[in-house]
Amino acid sequence: MSHFSIFAFGIYPYIAMAVMFIGSWIRYDREQYTWKASSSQMLEKRQLHIGSVLFHVGVIGIFFGHFVGLLTPLAVWHALGVTAEFKQLLAMGAGGLFGVICFVGLTILIRRRLMNHRVRATSKKMDIIILLMLYGQLILGLISIPVSGGHLDGAEMLKLMAWAQNIMTFNSVAAVEAISDVNIVFKLHVILGMTLFVVFPFSRLVHMLSAPLQYLTRAPQIVRRKVGR
Repeated sequence: MSHFSIFAFGIYPYIAMAVMFIGSWIRYDREQYTWKASSSQMLEKRQLHIGSVLFHVGVIGIFFGHFVGLLTPLAVWHALGVTAEFKQLLAMGAGGLFGVICFVGLTILIRRRLMNHRVRATSKKMDIIILLMLYGQLILGLISIPVSGGHLDGAEMLKLMAWAQNIMTFNSVAAVEAISDVNIVFKLHVILGMTLFVVFPFSRLVHMLSAPLQYLTRAPQIVRRKVGR
C-alpha cells in the first residue's frame, strides 16, 4: 500500500466526514441566515423547474442506491437470496437510469447558471464550483457503468462494499486493502465524493440537512382578505 492510498482511502474519508459534520454544525449555529439554497426562481423559472425536478429525482435515487448498496452487509444480501452478480446488474441498471436523469437535469441547471446573464450575475463562485464538482462526480459514475460491465461477477463491487463498511467500522487498514486494486475510475469517484463532503458546509448543499417538519405541527396561519373601501 502506497502512502497516497493510505491517506486517500484510509485517512481522508474521516477528515472529509469530520469537516462536513463539524463545519455544518458551526455554520448552522453561527450563520443560520445563510442556511438556504438561495433560489433564483424569480430570475428564470422554466429551466429551473425542469432541471431541478430531474436533478433531485436522479440524485435521490443515486444517494439511496449508494447508501443501501454499499453499507448493507453481504450476509444480508445472501439471506435475501441476492447474488453478487445480480446485485451488480441491478446497480448498473438502476444507477444508469437515475444517473442519466440526474445528468440531464444537472446539464440544464449548469447551462442556466452559466448562460443566463441574470442568474450568472447573482451567482456566487461556490454555486458554480459545486455544480461542476457534482457534474464531474456524476460523469465518473456514469463512466463506471461500462467499466463494471467488464466484470459482471461483481468482484469490484464487493471490494467497494468492503471499503465503505470498513471505513464505517473504523478499520482503515482493511478498507485500504479492499480498494487498493479497483479500477482507477472508482478510485477517482471515491476521492471526488469525499471532496464533496469537504466543501459541503461551505456551499448551498447544506439545505439537504434541513426538513421543514415543524410545518406539520405548527398552528395554522390565518390569512384575511383585504377589504376594499
